[in-house]
Amino acid sequence: MISIIISSVNKQQLTDVKENIKQTIGVAYELIAIDNSSGEKGVCEIYNAGAKLAKYGIFCFMHEDVKIHTNNWGVILHKIFSENSEFGLVGIAGSQYKALTPSSWNCYDINTSNAYYFNLIQDFKYDSKEKTISRSNPTDVRLAKVASIDGVWMCCTRKSFQSYHFDQNLLKSFHGYDVDFSLGMNQNYEVAVTFEVLIEHFSEGNFDANWLKDILKVHKKWNYMLPLNFTDITEYDLVKDEKRAFKNVLKKMWKLGFKSSDMCSAIYNSRQSRIFNFSLILKLYSQLFKLLFKKRN
Repeated sequence: MISIIISSVNKQQLTDVKENIKQTIGVAYELIAIDNSSGEKGVCEIYNAGAKLAKYGIFCFMHEDVKIHTNNWGVILHKIFSENSEFGLVGIAGSQYKALTPSSWNCYDINTSNAYYFNLIQDFKYDSKEKTISRSNPTDVRLAKVASIDGVWMCCTRKSFQSYHFDQNLLKSFHGYDVDFSLGMNQNYEVAVTFEVLIEHFSEGNFDANWLKDILKVHKKWNYMLPLNFTDITEYDLVKDEKRAFKNVLKKMWKLGFKSSDMCSAIYNSRQSRIFNFSLILKLYSQLFKLLFKKRN
């Protein structure tokens, strides 16, 4: 009933997650693990290739550095899709607000904490922190409609996948695919976070220059529909936060060595957004000029 598709880079992690899936899924399944240890192919290409091989009606695109703690999660997933035909994509972490500011599924510089829905156990690979149980469910629901989800565990139906594939022509590495896939799915279906499946993730991700380059590509593609807002916060109130958040992204770009032309493009490409008014343009270009002046001195 479920086709699980993994882009594999670590044999031991794949072995561990295979056993974990076998012990917990509770339904008929197939595991399509495509070796990408050389890193020659991007996640989008791997996932699209896996979907072509899949024989079941539900696709589960997931990382291999995870452990699923919920028994019979396959039964739960099948029930979600059979009882909620409007949902085409389900994950375990997401936000009801997808910012105009270049960002992942969340943007912590924007005051939308009540828009975050997630339920997972987070381990840390790049930071010396103890693992934490992370949960946010402001409306106390089992299934929350969101704008975008995290890519650690993304499940869709065969039907919804036919409406939007991973954009392997745009994204050729390992970042941004979850935001792009979420926004693509939102064209014809709704996206959701489930609180009935608990997953432990053994890595917190690495938000470096390569990640930001892909995020900028995704935003250039989708800026015309951003911000995507399913909260009760008015866009008028959010503009101030978007200004601050975008200015912080420009600072990050400068610190990571992006060219001034890249920063100008990030601002210019955002002009498609309905909230990109004169005040926002002025503030962002003012921030850019300050950075340029600071660099020269």
